[in-house]
Amino acid sequence: MVQITIQIPGESGCCSEWAIIELQGALETRHPVPLSGKFIGDLHFTDKDTPVLIIGHHILQGKVVVLEKPLAVIVKAPDQQQSADLSTADDAHPKSKFKIKDTSYNIQAIIRRKILFKTRPKPIIAHVPKKL
Repeated sequence: MVQITIQIPGESGCCSEWAIIELQGALETRHPVPLSGKFIGDLHFTDKDTPVLIIGHHILQGKVVVLEKPLAVIVKAPDQQQSADLSTADDAHPKSKFKIKDTSYNIQAIIRRKILFKTRPKPIIAHVPKKL
């Protein structure tokens, strides 16, 4: 049986709360590069708490949805090694010393909401040329 230890930070068990951004479709770039750690766009909230996402020359409007089941973001803690003396059934063999890894995880955040963008992006037109 494997036991996994999960530690909740703080005395009261409170940890930071995150949200998930859900987009319908896929993000495509001109050059096939990984998007991890890159700037994607700006997320703003209106006076009525409606999320607005601006990506390049496109704007998306969404809504905040509460998840049915919260998610936990967990991070594996650094390995802690414990040594234990284990003896074999046969007394002729000397006792062996084995290293047993104790795996533990820390909860980094709780996700209770998601920001849902399910409509198609609309282009942003900054200047419309006037015909004289």
